[in-house]
Amino acid sequence: MKTPLALLLLLLPLGTTAATDRAANTVVLDDHAIKNLRLETALAEETVFEDTVFALGHIEPDPARVAAVTSRIPGRIDRLAVTPGQTVREGEELARVESRLPGNPPPTIPLTAPIAGLVTQLDVRRGAPVEPDRTLLEITDLREVLAIARVPQHAAGRIPPGARAHITVAAVPGVPFEGTFLRFGTAADETSGTLDAIFVLPNADARLRPGMRAEFAIVTARRANVLAIPRRALQGDPANRFVYVRDFDLKNAFLKSPVTTGATNDRFVEITSGLFPADEVVTTGAYSLAFAGGGTISLKEALDAAHGHEHNPDGSEITNAPAKPAPNAPAATTPAAPGLFWPLTSATLLVLLLLSLLRRRAPANAPR
Repeated sequence: MKTPLALLLLLLPLGTTAATDRAANTVVLDDHAIKNLRLETALAEETVFEDTVFALGHIEPDPARVAAVTSRIPGRIDRLAVTPGQTVREGEELARVESRLPGNPPPTIPLTAPIAGLVTQLDVRRGAPVEPDRTLLEITDLREVLAIARVPQHAAGRIPPGARAHITVAAVPGVPFEGTFLRFGTAADETSGTLDAIFVLPNADARLRPGMRAEFAIVTARRANVLAIPRRALQGDPANRFVYVRDFDLKNAFLKSPVTTGATNDRFVEITSGLFPADEVVTTGAYSLAFAGGGTISLKEALDAAHGHEHNPDGSEITNAPAKPAPNAPAATTPAAPGLFWPLTSATLLVLLLLSLLRRRAPANAPR
């Protein structure tokens, strides 16, 4: 009797459960709610996914791009033409030193900029004495800087030569930077268990300054044909991840869809199940949708408007409903019995199964 029981279970109306789930997980909004929530979407698509290592660090000047300015003769500062933070050109006069040699007036020599850059240190003022062995000021060329990432030692071996890093700096919000791996530091930090990874970073507009804090997403590998979505689209806790997918049929409707995730980098998350390529997921505003309940319009109302006929409260189609009589048609004398399809079908199959069992048992009881 196992086979008939299994077949009967298959006859249960599973569509009702699916419709109930859809109604519970669909948010339908009107145009005003869409504008207020400022929803933005992105397509789930197969792309080249970057596996990354996260690290914290800071910006430093390139020592090869730092120049000191000194005087060749002893004397005093007769003229000072720069201030800290000022940008100077190569060869520009920065100060003038009055010699200690006798004369009326005493002879002076100019101090000029050996490189173009920013005056990052000034240790002298007008009238101060100077000696040839003393650094008077320092100029730093910031068109290229070093970004130092403190990488956990167990992850350092995953960084290949020439690796790229996506770098964000809190002092320059909203601007992505990209550095190229140069080398590791000379020694590891035993206290923090990290090793410095040094990246070269273009800085043509000199917005990055020494000492700024930075966050690094260091690319360790790249995988093709990975289904991924922006990180901000992902909602829920680690045990229950979901996204909101725009309904392909209904306007301003979004379906809460559970997903299984893989690797995550600084911008995207890998989706291993729950989505298909070209699904449109909510990015900006996805968190707000989680608190929107069923939305501002019911699923039934949205489906009725979209399809031009009525639906059940859970959004499912109304089956076996009496047909509306045509204009001027005579009224039906006997109303159609609603909802008889499943009971009649189940009863018919049950009778057929019982007859099949009786026919199988008949040869076993017949006399030989």
